Amino acid sequence: MIVVRIFRNHSGIIQSFKIKGHANYAKAGEDIVCAGVSAVTVGTVNSIETLTGITLNCDMHNGFLSGMIPLIEDDATGSKVQLLLESMLVMLNNIAESYGKYILIEEAIL
Repeated sequence: MIVVRIFRNHSGIIQSFKIKGHANYAKAGEDIVCAGVSAVTVGTVNSIETLTGITLNCDMHNGFLSGMIPLIEDDATGSKVQLLLESMLVMLNNIAESYGKYILIEEAIL
């Protein structure tokens, strides 16, 4: 199972996320759940860096991706980053609606 953890501050701002595990929906190379989650999460990290110039503090290896949002001084840029992260969460929840047996999404307040 893929476990997605979203960590927010008390204001509801996403501060970091961790995704780990494998869906085991199908054999390696054919697992559409893993592929979907990977495309959404890695695509979001790449979009944040390309569209906002903000580089997340990331760690990625087999079946694991974590991202920590750095301090962003500019409110407009921070809002863009949050919009992209919330979009990532919408897409992951859409995957979970169809494949809930293979993905768990948890949110916590830091």
